[in-house]
Amino acid sequence: MHSKRIFGVAKASAFQARFVAGTRYYGAQPAPSTESKDPEWDNARPYEEIPRMSVIKSFKNFIPGGRYHNVSITDMHRLFQEDFGDLVRFPGMLGRKDTVMTYLPDDFEKLFRTEGQWPVRRGLDTFAHYRNKVRPDVFKGLGGLVTEQGEKWQKFRTIVNPVLLQPKTVRSYVGKLDDVSRDFMRIMLKIRDDKDELPADFFQWLNRWALETTGVLSVDSRLGVLDEQESEEARKIVELARELFELVYQLDILPSIWKYYKTPKYNRLMKVFDELTNIAMAKVDEAIIKLEKNPSSTDEAQSVLEKLLKIDRHVAIIMSIDTVLAGIDTTTSAITGILYCLAKHPEKQSRLRDELRTILPKKDSPLTPESMHNLPYLRACIKEGMRLFPPVSGNIRATGKDIVLQGYRIPKGTDVAMGSMTAQLSERFVPRAREFLPERWLKEKEPGCPHAKEAHPFVYLPFGNGPRTCVGRRLAMLEMEILIARITRLFEYSWNYEDLKIQSTLVNTPVNDLKFRMVEVDN
Repeated sequence: MHSKRIFGVAKASAFQARFVAGTRYYGAQPAPSTESKDPEWDNARPYEEIPRMSVIKSFKNFIPGGRYHNVSITDMHRLFQEDFGDLVRFPGMLGRKDTVMTYLPDDFEKLFRTEGQWPVRRGLDTFAHYRNKVRPDVFKGLGGLVTEQGEKWQKFRTIVNPVLLQPKTVRSYVGKLDDVSRDFMRIMLKIRDDKDELPADFFQWLNRWALETTGVLSVDSRLGVLDEQESEEARKIVELARELFELVYQLDILPSIWKYYKTPKYNRLMKVFDELTNIAMAKVDEAIIKLEKNPSSTDEAQSVLEKLLKIDRHVAIIMSIDTVLAGIDTTTSAITGILYCLAKHPEKQSRLRDELRTILPKKDSPLTPESMHNLPYLRACIKEGMRLFPPVSGNIRATGKDIVLQGYRIPKGTDVAMGSMTAQLSERFVPRAREFLPERWLKEKEPGCPHAKEAHPFVYLPFGNGPRTCVGRRLAMLEMEILIARITRLFEYSWNYEDLKIQSTLVNTPVNDLKFRMVEVDN
C-alpha cells in the first residue's frame, strides 16, 4: 500500500513509525549518558503541554480535502512545522507509545549525547514476535541488531563491530561487488528502449542489484536474481522480499490489531518470514560447507561470514539473515536520489566522470581496493545526494534520561523522532540547503560554495549517531560508490520528466517511473 492511498488517521499514526527503518550515522560521537538531573527540568513546562495532534484533528486533516491529504512526505513535515512548531506530540494508538517529533538539530544532539551506553531504538514488532515467539527454534532468543535492546544488543554488537567495521574487510569486497555491478551494466544496456531510456520499473531492477549484492555480502554467494535465465528460487526470493516489506509496513507502521487478533495479513507475514528464513539458512549452510572445504588462506581473504563463524556461529547465521533483509530498499532508495541529482546537473556529472577516468581509463577497466582509495568527488556526490534524498525520514531514540527539549519536559524512555530530512533541507541549518552542491563536502572549501562545516554538526545523520550507528555503513557506502562509479563511467544520463517525488513507507521510495535516459559514452 503506497502512502498516497492511506485513508484518514491511519496515515497520521503511520508517520510515527517511519523513522524506525534505518538508524544512520555521520558526525560527532556522543558522550555517555549520566542520570544527573537536567538543569532545566524544574523550570520546564509539563510533557502534557507539548503541542499535540489529536486523533480528531488527524482524521480531518488526512481525509480527502484535508490539509495533509496526499501530500509528499517533505510537504507533510513542512505543514506539521507550520501548524505545531518545532516540537509536536503524536499520541500512541493500539498499544503503541506516544512519539514526540522534533525538527531542531540542537535537540538531535542532546538526544544522542544523553542516550546512554545502551541506546533504545524502537524496532519492528513483527520481527521480534516472529523470532521470539514463532521461531525460537531457529533464533534461540537472539533477535539480532534490529530487535534487541540493552545488554543483549551490546553483546551482539560487540561481536560484529570488529568484523563489519574493519577497513581491510570492506576492501576485500571491491572485486566481488564490482562483478555484480558489471553484470548490472550489461542489463542496463539491454533494457533501454529506442530512445535510450530505462524502463518504468527500473526501481525494481535496482532492487535486484541490491539483493544480489547482499547475497555476496551475507552468504558469500550470488543469489542469481540478475541472471538472464532467472531460476525459480531467485524469482521466489525477489517476490518474497517485496511482499515482506509490504506486509511489515501494513502491520508495523499502519494501525493494526494483529497483537490482539491474528489477521490474515499477520498469518501471511509469518509464512513469508518462514520461507525467507528457510532460504537464507539454506544459503548459509551451503556457504559454511564451502568454507569448511576451502578455507581462506589469509585473514585478509576471509569474508564477513567466515570471520563471524570463527567467533560465534549463531551470531553469524542471524547476521547473514539480517543483511539480506536490511540492505535492499535503503541502498536502492539512496542510489535513486543520487542518480537523479547527477542527471539534473550534467556539469557535476561531467566532473565526476573526469575523476573516474583517472581510475577507469576504459569503461571495462577493473576496480580495485587501491583504485577506489582516492575518489573525493564521488563520495561528495553520494553524501550530497543522500542529504537531498535520504533513504529514511530521520532517526528515532527513546530518551536515556529525563531531559528538556524546547522548554518541555521529556521523561526518560519517551520515543523521540528526529526530523533530519526536514532539517537538512532547511536554510536555518544548511546554507543553500536546496541546491545540489557536492563541492561542500570536499576537504578544501571551493570559492562561492558553502562548506559542510558551516552547517549544524548534527543536521546530517545518514547512518545515525553514537553506539547504535548503522553497523553496515562502510559496506553500504562501498556498494553505492561502485555502482555510481560504473554507471557514470559507462553512461551520460539525463532526466526529462517532472521532478522526482518520494513517498514514505518503511523507507523513502520514488513515486515516479525511473525512466532515466542513458547514452553510452565513448571510451
